[in-house]
Amino acid sequence: MTQDEHQAEPELEREDPELDREEDDSDTDAYALDQKAVARIIYAVDAQDRALLVEELDPLHAADIADLLEQISAFDRRRLIELYDRDFDGEILSELDDSIREEVINILHPEVLAEAVRELDSDDVVDLVEDLEEGQQEAILEVLEDSDRIAVKHSLTYPEYSAGRLMQREVVMAPEHWNVGEAIDYLRDQDDLPGQFYHLTLVDPRLKPIANVSLGMLMGSRREVLLKSIVEETFHTIPVSQDEEDVAYAFNQYHLISAPVVDENDRLVGMITIDDAMVVLDEEHEEDIMRLAGVGEGGGLNDNIFDTTKQRFPWLAVNLVTAILASLVIAQFEATIAQFVALAVLMPIVASMGGNAGTQSLTVAVRAIATKDLTGSNVWRVIRREVLVGLVNGVVFAVVMGIVGVMWFGGPELGYVIAAAMVINLVMAGLAGTVIPVLLDRVGVDPALASGAFVTTVTDVVGFFAFLGLAAMVLL
Repeated sequence: MTQDEHQAEPELEREDPELDREEDDSDTDAYALDQKAVARIIYAVDAQDRALLVEELDPLHAADIADLLEQISAFDRRRLIELYDRDFDGEILSELDDSIREEVINILHPEVLAEAVRELDSDDVVDLVEDLEEGQQEAILEVLEDSDRIAVKHSLTYPEYSAGRLMQREVVMAPEHWNVGEAIDYLRDQDDLPGQFYHLTLVDPRLKPIANVSLGMLMGSRREVLLKSIVEETFHTIPVSQDEEDVAYAFNQYHLISAPVVDENDRLVGMITIDDAMVVLDEEHEEDIMRLAGVGEGGGLNDNIFDTTKQRFPWLAVNLVTAILASLVIAQFEATIAQFVALAVLMPIVASMGGNAGTQSLTVAVRAIATKDLTGSNVWRVIRREVLVGLVNGVVFAVVMGIVGVMWFGGPELGYVIAAAMVINLVMAGLAGTVIPVLLDRVGVDPALASGAFVTTVTDVVGFFAFLGLAAMVLL
């Protein structure tokens, strides 16, 4: 920065505190779509003013345009796409949610779709076509150059959710004996380098990757320096058949920016970059949240009524079964409840507290399993901690509810009963919330998918049985 710029810098400071407060308030909506801009875009669509539409959309990132398409109605979405027409960017397709991507592809004119797809890297094309019907796949593959088409078709032969589907075929590599100057000259002579890459991968004569050289080290070293003397210390290769969830874990665990993908012979076949790993991490987190909530793997805002109903129905059916089991427990103490109506008033409190405590432990355990933090070496320590947390919380709330029971119903016996039931159920909630997901994981069942129903059943059954059973012994 020059001296003049330093002198001018204080003039840029705002002196209006009200303006500063407005800017601070806007931080809460950082990166959200500007609703005024959205209104102008919809106005351009209504007026069929293509020039205005292009003017409004051009400054936006492809991800923001994708968000816009996802948020507006299907009617406005079709009109916008048809008006935007030839300016439609291929990156928008790769950013779209799966639930409306096929709809957008069907709206685009074939020549516009062809041009949009040609702009994409091979991994984005694979992501684009893998969920489409065979006819649509062929229509997109036909517009690619022969080499790109072969690469995409080969990637589609790998198992779904594997590194082979996730990787891009465009790889920047160099022989291990080159120096910096040779590498730079080679890169400058290439016309088909990937749009973004972070490393130069060194390979041996058998095309086996042996190290990565970052672009920063490459550009910061003298021409005569050997590439193998400036390689990064951390280097991991990804087997082409490895599950993408494990790939994302490796990127997060070892702070990788990119990693080469190798086949069964350890030959270099592709590259995975941090943006692809981040997408997988985001999808896995979203999937776990949806499953814990009993929504299934879908649940997108753009899913239609039938699909949404189909995803949620099985979990509501499971919940109905668990509710019936809890009701059967209650039915065993019908005579006790008939004599002490107060029990019916207090029963939901015991069940609700147990259910919430179980959900807390369950969420911690499922997340720890997903991040591989909960292992055989620490599982018993975690279980013991959750049980003790349940015990402490149970005792605290038992005292509270014991006092409430005495003051509300006038006798100490009911206070003792609900206090003891509270302790029992919160201890069981901590135990079930940790043990059940661990056991499901050990037998190969996704703990996020099935744990909730089991934990709810345990806390409801134990809570009702403890409360009503103790009431039957103490009050009758």
